[in-house]
Amino acid sequence: MPFIPSSDLDRNLMLERIGVNNFEDLIQCIPASVKFNGNLNLAPQLSEYEVEKLLKKHANKNISTETHTCFMGGGAYDRFIPAIVPNTIDRAEFRTAYTPYQAEVSQGTLQAMYEFQSMICELTKMEVANASLYDGASSLAEACLLANAENKRDEIIFVGTIHPNYIEVVKTVCDGRNLTFKYIKNEDGTADIEKLKNTISENTSAVIIQQPNFYGNLEDVYEIEKITHSINKTLFIVVADITSLAIIDPPGNYNADVVVGEGQGLGISLSYGGPYLGIFACKEKFIRKLPGRICGKTVDQEGKDGFVLTLQTREQQIKREKATSNICTNQGLFMLAATVYMETMGREGLKEVAYNSYQNAHYLESEISKIEGFSLANNKPYLYEFCVKTPVDPQIIIDEAINNGFLAGINTKITGDSDMHGLLIAVTEKRDKEEMDSFVNFLKQFAKEEELLLV
Repeated sequence: MPFIPSSDLDRNLMLERIGVNNFEDLIQCIPASVKFNGNLNLAPQLSEYEVEKLLKKHANKNISTETHTCFMGGGAYDRFIPAIVPNTIDRAEFRTAYTPYQAEVSQGTLQAMYEFQSMICELTKMEVANASLYDGASSLAEACLLANAENKRDEIIFVGTIHPNYIEVVKTVCDGRNLTFKYIKNEDGTADIEKLKNTISENTSAVIIQQPNFYGNLEDVYEIEKITHSINKTLFIVVADITSLAIIDPPGNYNADVVVGEGQGLGISLSYGGPYLGIFACKEKFIRKLPGRICGKTVDQEGKDGFVLTLQTREQQIKREKATSNICTNQGLFMLAATVYMETMGREGLKEVAYNSYQNAHYLESEISKIEGFSLANNKPYLYEFCVKTPVDPQIIIDEAINNGFLAGINTKITGDSDMHGLLIAVTEKRDKEEMDSFVNFLKQFAKEEELLLV
């Protein structure tokens, strides 16, 4: 289709039909203070070679896991990605593939979706999973919408410390449902079990827990599940770290109703913050309210296996009033990446990734705790992410670390918890002893000097 620009006559006819004299009248509602009235000051035109050279120059200013040793986490982790993953998703038939409405010509994509769903169900021990959503945050928002649609209640309780960005996304996406939100946690950021018992009510639509929580601590999910399901029809939603499910109890084992999470750790690069992959699994009884799409396996007239889009609950496919969500797509390419990653690593490989991360984190934490002025923010068990109190403002350490080749972690000030203000450090299977020891030596410069005793 050729590009045919509008002529002055075309534009004048459109303005006349709209009922304004000129383009400025059309945008008069925009305040003059935010309008750009200067010159764009564009650089002169460049050749292809010059453009590539300029862009590389700017790109080299970026700080990444290629230039620095990474101890950042908070939902996105520097994990090893086998070469087969990028090589597979770079194939043209996958990279350029569109939504597989025509099942007969999309069998490869549909099979990948089916395998992805199956492996997510295996990891989470849930009965059904969709073919992915945008990211962990939007998956949690969709879980809240599902709960509201299921029990028609409007109270959501966040227990323990949930990722603050996830909470903001939930508020934004669910704004039209007029939901109310309550937050229950101890001073150390973990779940306040007794307060939950006194807060949950017949108006509670869902109780949400993150396992491990934002600070990396493991929660008493079994007790929280009992309290949640003591109220009829209240849903128990778990925000899970998918990699951790290789070595800790999966949510299906403690009767979770919905499991969501971020799939970035399953073979997807950090990419400066996205795009990522949303995980969504639930009990089968909620399948008709599950957002996104589900791929199913069947047989054709000749008895051969075939794959089809079995269920889609978005408003384009079914009556609007029956739609759970208006989500229009899945992260198909990253769903494929996660599928290839899980297939390549296998059950034992995933266990090894999670266990090595656990071992590395506990070694690093033990070494950091030996530094004067550094200590764990709480004494609760953790997996491979932990928060430490620091003798100086954590941001000072983070800024100085960049100059020394480290991405030191996250300033937990973003949670708003004054009692847990510290440095959140994540350790993956990629970190070796030399890197961790080097990081410890860097932190020693911030050690709290012992006060001199005057005799």
